[in-house]
Amino acid sequence: MNVARVDLNLLVYLDVLLRELNVTRAAEQLGITQPAMSNGLKRLRDLFNDPLLIRSSEGMKPTERALDLQPKVRQILSDTQYLLEPKQEFKPLTSKRVFRIMVSDYAEATLIPLLIKHIRSEAPNVILDFLTPSDVSYQDLEQGRVDMAINRFNEIPQSFHQNTVWTDSFSCLVSRKNPAAENFNLKAYLNAQHIWVSKTGMGVGFGVNPEKSGGLGWIDQALQRIGKKRKITIFTRHYQTPGLLVQNNDLVATLPTKIARMQAENPKLVILDPPFYIPEFELKMAWSPLLHPNAGHQWLRRLIMYTAERIADDERRLVGEHQ
Repeated sequence: MNVARVDLNLLVYLDVLLRELNVTRAAEQLGITQPAMSNGLKRLRDLFNDPLLIRSSEGMKPTERALDLQPKVRQILSDTQYLLEPKQEFKPLTSKRVFRIMVSDYAEATLIPLLIKHIRSEAPNVILDFLTPSDVSYQDLEQGRVDMAINRFNEIPQSFHQNTVWTDSFSCLVSRKNPAAENFNLKAYLNAQHIWVSKTGMGVGFGVNPEKSGGLGWIDQALQRIGKKRKITIFTRHYQTPGLLVQNNDLVATLPTKIARMQAENPKLVILDPPFYIPEFELKMAWSPLLHPNAGHQWLRRLIMYTAERIADDERRLVGEHQ
């Protein structure tokens, strides 16, 4: 096929169609009529010799060929935009750019304080807008309306760029006066009352069902694998809360180790290893390919990774002092 005869606007149509999975909404996104979009879909089907989108009881579904094309088309459009944009330098010291960053409560408690310190030092006029996972959709991120998402992701769309900020384990936070702290084995753990804390997904959450332990996250899934279940009496979405609540002598909080270590200097609490295996998890940052080549965005990504390295250095030093 002679590429010179291909209307490259069709790739824009395909990108939006695969994102919206709806001809009418795709037409609205591009500011064209619905018949024009339908005609564009027909031409795309002829071009790729594939239906691309198939009607189902749940609406339009992409074919296997369409799913294979989606990240490639997104990359082509991103590269094309980069070629057409005038080359711009990013000057942190004078920039007044607004960076919108979606962060989980976990990332906000561990990464963001030092990141802000570094940003204020290098770019004092930059404006930071931190959003919660409930504020943001993958579509917002994909279209570049949000610069970055920093979270623990179960999955990230193929078209996104991503990088691992760090890997973390789990620790238990217990009052020194809690009887379970003296012999913290699996039996003591299961007999205790527990605090559940998490909010990692994108979109609005509607509470939890204590009976569905498999859906409560990594800790309860790890217990389920050994045929056990803990007694959860408090559910919270804020990682700052357990440090206060576990001062009640009958409560245990199982938290990411970086969160638990924030209480290392609290004389009322003790940090213990969980008495069963919980897999480690990754904190990742993800961003749209539309922003990947942007000089300001590259600066932000480098600064995030630099901040993560400094936090790791401080933790190693802290662990050394307490050994």
